[in-house]
Amino acid sequence: MKNLKLTGAKADGKRTIVEVGGIRVGEDFVVIAGPCAVESEDQMVRTAVAVKEAGATMLRGGAFKPRTSPYAFQGLGLKGLKILDKARRETGLPIVTEVIDTRDVSWVGEYADILQIGARNMQNFSLLREAGKSGRPILLKRGMYSTLEEWLNCAEYILAEGNPNVILCERGIRSFETYTRNTLDLSIVPSVKAQSHLPIFVDPSHGTGVLGLIEPMSLAAVAAGADGLELEVHVDPSSALSDKDQQLSPEAFGRLMRKLAVMRRTMAELSSESYG
Repeated sequence: MKNLKLTGAKADGKRTIVEVGGIRVGEDFVVIAGPCAVESEDQMVRTAVAVKEAGATMLRGGAFKPRTSPYAFQGLGLKGLKILDKARRETGLPIVTEVIDTRDVSWVGEYADILQIGARNMQNFSLLREAGKSGRPILLKRGMYSTLEEWLNCAEYILAEGNPNVILCERGIRSFETYTRNTLDLSIVPSVKAQSHLPIFVDPSHGTGVLGLIEPMSLAAVAAGADGLELEVHVDPSSALSDKDQQLSPEAFGRLMRKLAVMRRTMAELSSESYG
């Protein structure tokens, strides 16, 4: 990986810390939770309150939804961003939302604390450059067919614009497996930590697309060393306008958060035994 001038691992071993609303991403363990899409003010605020009560660190929600079908729900756009802003004011949770067009980066950045670039846009180099110029922290998801080197080179585009605040997020890659929506590659977590100084998150919701796999893969991501998780949670998953089969209920999310706390304590104890 000879071309990784900015994203490559540092000689002193130091890792990047991205500060967002008092949260130190890369140092604090972060859980981003919320619905796939912003559907209404009631849905978004109720979900935001529920995930905060369960211990979420940040709130996710799509105002713009790039969908496989042009006839599927595409999001509420500006109205959705305003709803996210209200949910942030209600809960204090920083907002993570996707931007899909270079023309939208500046004004979406007025609402979002973190701009997400989705898997389909990982190699949209114009969008990467514009996101880099925004100065906003960027959550860069791995493309569904991309290698580690390709992914890090895309992060390089953002850093090259003078924006050091990049968070990587593994969300599964395409393979021949059809049982899961994607193949969640947890080996990428220690691989990123060996090759780069950037924080690395895991998205088990998109990474599996199977409700029953989200909890075990979340726990496994912690064991693999992930700096955080991004999870889809909906106050009423059965009524969701997108991804209803992979969105946790608030109750299921609460149970998962309690198990994550135990797993994190266990991993900290094991680390202390190994290096203490």
